[in-house]
Parts: sequence; structure tokens; C-alpha cells
Amino acid sequence: MKDQRIARSLVIMVFGTFFGLLCSTLMNTGLPQLMRVFSVSEGTVQWIINAYMLTNAMMIPLSAYLIRCWSFRTLFIIATAVFLVGTVGGAVAPTFWTVVIARVVQAAGAGIMMPLVNVLAIRYAEPKKKGTIMGIIGLAFNFSPIIGPTVSGLILDDLSWRWLFLVIVPFSVLTLVAAVIQLPRIHHNENPHFDTRGMAIVSIGLWALLMGLSNVSTSPFWTWQVLGLLVVGAVALVIFYFSQRGVKAPLINFSVMAYDQFVVATLINMLIVATMFGNTILLPLLVQNVQQKSALVSGLVILPGALVTGFLSRLSGRLYDRLSVRRLVLFGLVVDGVGTLFQATIGAASGPVVLALFQAVRQLGLVSMLIPLQTHALGILPFDLVPDGVAAFNTIRQVAASLGTAVLVSVVGLMGQWGHRGTLFGIQAGFATCFIFLVAAMMIAGWLKNQFKLGRPTVSAG
Repeated sequence: MKDQRIARSLVIMVFGTFFGLLCSTLMNTGLPQLMRVFSVSEGTVQWIINAYMLTNAMMIPLSAYLIRCWSFRTLFIIATAVFLVGTVGGAVAPTFWTVVIARVVQAAGAGIMMPLVNVLAIRYAEPKKKGTIMGIIGLAFNFSPIIGPTVSGLILDDLSWRWLFLVIVPFSVLTLVAAVIQLPRIHHNENPHFDTRGMAIVSIGLWALLMGLSNVSTSPFWTWQVLGLLVVGAVALVIFYFSQRGVKAPLINFSVMAYDQFVVATLINMLIVATMFGNTILLPLLVQNVQQKSALVSGLVILPGALVTGFLSRLSGRLYDRLSVRRLVLFGLVVDGVGTLFQATIGAASGPVVLALFQAVRQLGLVSMLIPLQTHALGILPFDLVPDGVAAFNTIRQVAASLGTAVLVSVVGLMGQWGHRGTLFGIQAGFATCFIFLVAAMMIAGWLKNQFKLGRPTVSAG
């Protein structure tokens, strides 16, 4: 980065975003404990995760508007403060649904932080260093969600679920103080319009879809609770898409979809993220509910894969600067697919070492393509569309994580109606579903082109 002030800003923002994303999966290992404490089912307890993901998704397009209104400094300070309020609220929440509300507040702050990091890096990074810088940012975006279940497993071995909130508080305070002291003022002269109608429509659509998917394991498909809500969600999202085309300042600027490589990279990312986040729920359910082992063992099973992600995130960014994006992504999908097939064969007697090995194989595949896909998608866009591209890319990422998790938990819930062995079959079916998603991603990956290499490309809009 040419400007050292921007470099310092990026460090602070990545640090804060790390903990915001950590919280997206920090509760995963604690789900079995929350089920016991509050006497709720798999279908209900998943709202601890899905409320966070979906709120993230809805805040991200809002951030494209906010970035044009306020300075990076003001916006990041507000987002960090909101995140801190939600974290403290979760620590003292008396009931299950107040925990969910606290998670929503947490996610509102984290959902604004995430796009700020991407926009700052894409706008100010030198073209030849974009891949490397995005690799560093990958430590926050990809490593932290994967390490979350391990961290919570270590905490829950001796402490209650409330410590999953309490442990984040000092880091949030540190981020807030550093932001107030260090972040420079980068002024904006824009006065954009906010599409309130669009925000309402997309919120209805996403929540209806998620509610419908979450009810699959508890209600017949041909009921209002499932099919009715799915139809309402789908119709609302179609209305949202067409309503955005006629708005002067759309909530999500769908003109980014005119760039075919942005669309291809985003679709692949959507499918692999759905498997990545869903996997961090399937493994804790297997270890704790089926194998009757501790939260610590559950967290340690995920640790080797998390370490693979942490060590190789920067390398994957550097490889993008040197190798074909198609080659990187196809390699990652094949490796991830092999690991997923192994996971689909696990049983109640599978040892922690075997589970950790399969998970590490999956993470090796994931880490080789997540950063290249993100850099490829955003780097293909003209400068003025980058904030909109960040909003669209990350919104779809979070929606995919939320809906993918709902699908996998519903599969487990459906099979779980047949007792202890049914839960095991459901988890195996969940991993098989992940494999199907990866096969679909492999088919789409054939459309990747090496347009963006070492500088701003000549864009081919399609």
C-alpha cells in the first residue's frame, strides 16, 4: 500500500473483522449444549447460526450505500460499536430467543465491517499485489470461520456457552479504541439514495426462504410452513431483482452481473461456501450427539483443517498472481470433493484422527480456491463498480452459507426422526449433499477465464 495510513487502517479493520467472522461459527460447537440448556431441537437451534448469517447478508448490500455516505473511519467505528453491544447482550441473554436477537445485533455490526475491508484493499492496492493482499485478508474471511468451532470447543470443555460471547468482548473493545485513535478520515462527497422498498422486499424474501428450509424436518413439504414460505421467498426475490433494475440507486447493483467472470466466480463461491459452513455444523453434531464425545474433541477434529487454512491463505493469494485461476479452482474442487466423499463414509466408531484427516483434506481444497475466486470476481470490475461488486459477492456468500446450513440441518433432522442411527444417516446424507454441490461447482468452473492477471483487465461483458 502506498499510503501508510491506509495500511494501518487495513490492519485494524482486518483484526476487527476477524472476530466478527469468528462469531459466525463460534457457536457451532456449542449447539448441542444450547439444545440441552434451552430444550430445543436441531431445527430450532440452527437459528443461532442462521440468524447471524442472514443478518450479515442483509447488512452487506446496505454497506454499499453507507460506504458512499460516510467515511471509512465513521462507518467502521459504528459497526464495531454495534457488534460490541450484541456481544455483551448475548453474554447476559436469559432465554434462547434473546440469544438469537443478540446474534442478530452482532451480525449487523459484522456485516458492515466485512465489505469495508474488501473495498479498501481493492481500491488502494497496487495491481500486482492484489492477490497477495487479498490473501492476507483471507486470514479474516476464511480462517476465522473455520477456527471458530475449535475455539469454542476449548472454551466449552470447562465453561458455559456464555463465555462464547464474553471471550470476544475485550477484542471488540481493543478494536474500537484502535479505530478511534488510528483510522484516518477519508471523506466522501456523495449523497446517495437508499432503496428502502428494495431492502424490505429482499428481507422478506430471504427470511421466508430460510424459514421454509428450516421447517422441512418438522412439517410436511406441501404445507404453508414449508412450500408456502419457499414460494413467498422465491417470488419476493424475483420481484426484488426486477425492482432493482428500475431504481436510480439500487440496493444491489445488478449491473455487476453483466461481467460474466464475476457471475461464474460468484456462483462457484456460493456453492463451496454452502458446504464449508454446513460442514462446521455436521461435525459437532456427529462428535457430540452421535459419538457422545466432548465439545473439546469436537473442536480438535476441526483444528488441523483450520491450521491448513491459516497457513495457506496467503499462499493461495500469491498463487493467483502466478497461476491460472481455472487450474487453482479445479484442483481445489477435486481435493475438496475427495475429502467430502471420505466424510460421507464415516460412522459412529470413526476416530477423531480419521475425522480430522478428512476435514484437513477438505480445507486444503477450499483454501486453494476461496481467495483466487474472490480476487478474480472483484478484480474484473471497473473501479466505480467495486463497492457494488463487494456487496453482491459477499451478500451471495452469506446467503449461501445460511441457506446451505438450513438444507444440511434439515437433512439431518429428517433422518433423525428415526432415532440415534437416523441422525448418523442424516449426517452422512449431509456430507453427500455437500459433494453434490461441489460437482455442480466443477461444472461451472469450466467457464472460468484467465482475464485478470497482474493488472486491470480488458473486460468482456456478457
